[in-house]
Order: sequence, then C-alpha cells, then structure tokens
Amino acid sequence: MTEQEIKDIVRGVLTGMGSASSTASAPASSATASKGDLMGVFDNIEDAIAAAKAAQKEIQPMPLEFREKIIANIRKKTLENAKVLAEMGVEETKMGNVGHKILKHQLVAEKTPGTEDLQTIAWSGDRGLTLIEQGPFGVIGAVTPSTNPSETVICNTIGMLAAGNAVVFAPHPGAKNVSNYAIDMVNRACVEVGGPANLAVAVKNPTMEVSQTIFSHKDISLLVATGGPGVVTKVLSSGKRAIGAGAGNPPVLVDDTADIKKAAEDIVNGCTFDNNLPCIAEKEVIAVDTIADELIYFMEQNGCYHANKDEVEKLTQTVFVNKNGRQTLNRDCVGRSAKVLLSKIGVSVGDDIRCIIFEGNKKHPMIDEELMMPILGIVRVKDVDEGIETAVELEHGNRHSAHMHSTNVNNLTKYGKALDTAIFVKNGPSYAALGFGGEGYTTFTIASRTGEGLSSAKTFTKSRRCTMCDSLCIR
Repeated sequence: MTEQEIKDIVRGVLTGMGSASSTASAPASSATASKGDLMGVFDNIEDAIAAAKAAQKEIQPMPLEFREKIIANIRKKTLENAKVLAEMGVEETKMGNVGHKILKHQLVAEKTPGTEDLQTIAWSGDRGLTLIEQGPFGVIGAVTPSTNPSETVICNTIGMLAAGNAVVFAPHPGAKNVSNYAIDMVNRACVEVGGPANLAVAVKNPTMEVSQTIFSHKDISLLVATGGPGVVTKVLSSGKRAIGAGAGNPPVLVDDTADIKKAAEDIVNGCTFDNNLPCIAEKEVIAVDTIADELIYFMEQNGCYHANKDEVEKLTQTVFVNKNGRQTLNRDCVGRSAKVLLSKIGVSVGDDIRCIIFEGNKKHPMIDEELMMPILGIVRVKDVDEGIETAVELEHGNRHSAHMHSTNVNNLTKYGKALDTAIFVKNGPSYAALGFGGEGYTTFTIASRTGEGLSSAKTFTKSRRCTMCDSLCIR
C-alpha cells in the first residue's frame, strides 16, 4: 500500500465516506443501516445494544479454539492496518505521532492476551470434583479515550471476546472516526472467519446521552471505563459492576545510586513516547540533589530543551486555560510535540528536541498536574526519603504508575511500598510496563482505581464454581 493510498483511506473515512481499506473487504452486515456503512456502527444506541446482545448469544457457546481463530484474524488485520489507524488517529485527534502509534498497534496485536489467559482451578478428592472456571458477563459497555483510541478498542475487543463477551463501545467524541474504523475492522475480521457480525458495536455520533444509556441499560452487565476521573466516577456510580481505568500523574525518582546516563535516556524515551499520551508515562522527575545536575546534563544530551524562568512562565500560561473560573489543560497542547509547544511561546528548535525540561518546586502547576505533554518538571530533594515523600504527594493517590532509577534494592522496595501503584517500573522507560522492551503482556486499560490492575481476558469474566459430588475422581 502506497503513502497516497493510505492518505486517501484516512481522508475518506474522516469525511464519512466509509471504510476503504483493502483489508476489510467482507460484505457489510445486514444489521447496519445501508451499504457502505461501517460494520457494527449504528445510528441508534438501542439498535447497537440489541445487535451486540444477539452476537454474544453466538459467541458464548463457541469453543475457545474458534474464539482464538477470530482473535488471530483480528491480530492479523491490526498489523495490516497499523499505519492507517495511526495516521487516522493523529489526523483526527491532532495528538501523538504516527511512528509511535504504529508501534502501539503492533504491540496490541502481538501481546494482548487471548483465551490462554482463562485458567481453570480444580479440586479433586474423596467427595468428587470441583472446578472454578471463568465465564462471560455477557454484553460489556466500554468507554474509550482519545489518547489511545483504536489501540484501546482493539485491545478491549480481544480480551472481551476471549472471555465470551460482546462489547458496546462509547468512544471519545474527539476520536470517534478512528475508533469506529477499528470497530469495523474487528467485525470484518470476525465475519471473515465465520464468526458473527456486531461482536463490537458503537454509534456514529457518541454523546453523553449515548453513554448514559449504556451505563443504565438492562442488557449491559459490566462497565469498563478507560479515561479521566470524571467518566470513571460516572461508571462507578451506575449501580453496575464497573472497572475503572483512570488518570495518573506518574513520578520518576532518581537516587544517588542510579546509572545516571541510562536513567536520563530511559526517562526521555518514556516521557516522549507518543508525545507523552500514555497514562503510564513519566510526568515529573524527582532527583536527589547530589546527582541532579548530572541527570539534567544527560537529559539535554538526549534531546531535551532546558527552559529558562521566562520560558517556563510562558509555557505555563500556554498549556493551561481558564475555563469557568477553573484552571484546566489547554486541549490544543495535549499530545503535541516539544517543537510545537515551544513554537507556541516563540522558541524555534529543530526536530532533535523531543522534550522540554525545567526545574521547579512540587507545587508548580506543570509538575503537580498531569499534562500529557513532553514537558518534565524536575524537583530536587535532599535524599531518597524526601524523594519518596514527594513522589507520594505528586502521584495524588491515583495508585496508577510510578518509576524509579536506583541500584539500591532497599530504596526500590521502600518506594514501591510507599507508592502502592498498579505499575512500578524499575531502571527502565515507562513503556516497559506494557511489554515494550519489558516482560509481560500489553493492555491499554489499567484499572488502578478499582484494583484490577493491568486488564486482560480474565478481568472481563466472572468466577463460576461447578461441583460434582462423589464422582469423576479417579485417584
């Protein structure tokens, strides 16, 4: 596929012309409104939920082997469409960068767990056999963000399908086109190998009213929210079982035993990945005073622009806006590159500048607030204990992610216990936690608030016990 073909596809989808991908050639579902519509994308939310309910009735009795066959085709289509989805995401949301989004889609395709994540527990003895197996909830309602839109749709679909569920998505309105394109892709992948249409559904124009319908609908048994604290609070107040993957403000602490050169490189790489959009990314640095100057030097060597006092003031006034009397993030700055952010304050730099750094105290708004921009405030502390206290304060009790560079196992242990986060990366870039340069599986729904941690297929199941008395024990 040529660059021009990719651009034509992106432009066509974003202007409502439908799916033009050569990898999505299966016939449209009869349940959609008309020929040319995206499969699984409806005008009306009630129709979407009904279609998902019907699809789930077909999915639940499927052998795990057949579910895995569908998942394998979703993985294949994701790899084939990675560049299209990446370009669509950047064009629609104006956030992140294409190269990193391609990597994120490859990661989702290759490292999202499937049916192998569902484990059976068994007890056998004189009185028979008891099994605990993981069963589906049925139809899941899932809210997805604008920061990782298609990645979250695909990752959630694989895990939810593996567990035997169908899913009704409520994509962020600012990423509805790329999200719905991903929904179309997974449905066509399913149909292509003999599975049902409408495994995943959404509406063409998601609104708050649509989300409220999903949250309260009798046919939806589980809610999953990947986004900010507002939407997580709403699903937790719904009266339904809910999984909340909320915001974080991940600190990274560097003590005086760390490999400073490597720490600088890892921090910059993690912070700048997809322009700091991942919720796990380093958002502020806490450095023990004795190594702070050396750390800053090596960060500058790795593409950081060290902003002076006046530039920091201009940046602060740029990245925050006053909305209804409250300081909030300027959405035009979220997910933008360091070069673009600096241009907004009249500073011209080359493409080699990946990150903006500055020194400040822990109460500075660009340190205390999660920015989702490649801007790193650096807070000096006298020792590791003050560093841990500062990190706990800046993480704001989100229990999401935290990172540390140290060769002192006692310091690492104290930090991990004090932060109590779902993710703790030691001596590496933040994205290692998602299996990118680190061990383990990938997810884009990290449920720190409700305690499930990094979600996978088993997260979207309920535990079921089956007991056979006085039989099936052959010992």
